[in-house]
This record gives sequence, structure tokens and C-alpha cells, in this order.
Amino acid sequence: MYGPNLSELSAVSVRRLAWAMGTNMGKAVEVMAQCLPGFINAEKVCEKCRDKTRCKACVFKNCGELPARAAALLY
Repeated sequence: MYGPNLSELSAVSVRRLAWAMGTNMGKAVEVMAQCLPGFINAEKVCEKCRDKTRCKACVFKNCGELPARAAALLY
């Protein structure tokens, strides 16, 4: 696995989310990755997917499921 190169603005946003969650930036990015599919057209993502072997574990297939801590921050 590799870490993303974030722009300064993105790093600031992730850092603030991490502070709000009481966790580190890596966990904040993980929560963002889990929540993002709820805001994106999953059919378009699936259409372009290059790994059809892991559909059962894909967050885009299960995009209605938000982690409780992340969902609490949305309200």
C-alpha cells in the first residue's frame, strides 16, 4: 500500500477531520474513503472498475453503510 500525496489544502482538511474525530490523519482518510461512496454514483464507478474479483467487499456496492463515528460527524 502507498500513501497519497496530498495538496496542502487537502492535508489541512484531513487534519481537521482527524482532530474532530479524535484520531490520526490515516484513520480520517479511511473514514473519508468509506463515506465518499454515499455521495458518488456507484454505477459509474462499477462500470469503470478494473478489479471485478472483490465486488462483495466493495464500498461502492455497499454504499449505504457508514461507520457510526463518521455518520455522527455528518450531523
